[in-house]
Amino acid sequence: MYALIQCKPPHRPWNKGKFVGPKPPLKRQEVWSIRIHLQMRAKGRDLALLNLAIDSKLRGCDLVGLRGGRHSPRLNRSIPR
Repeated sequence: MYALIQCKPPHRPWNKGKFVGPKPPLKRQEVWSIRIHLQMRAKGRDLALLNLAIDSKLRGCDLVGLRGGRHSPRLNRSIPR
């Protein structure tokens, strides 16, 4: 008639002891190393999103909602040299 009660160890949060909140901005050298890494791996979309984020000071959550494609009017025009 007596039920055994099992005690669980206390749950430890995944972010305990980690830095939460606003992060410091990237340094210029870090930005260039990311750009070079993306260029070497031919990640054009990721490089374009990185440049857009830096130029317009967008946050990551703002960039996720953006959509781009190959059918953009700007991409179909010939580029003068």
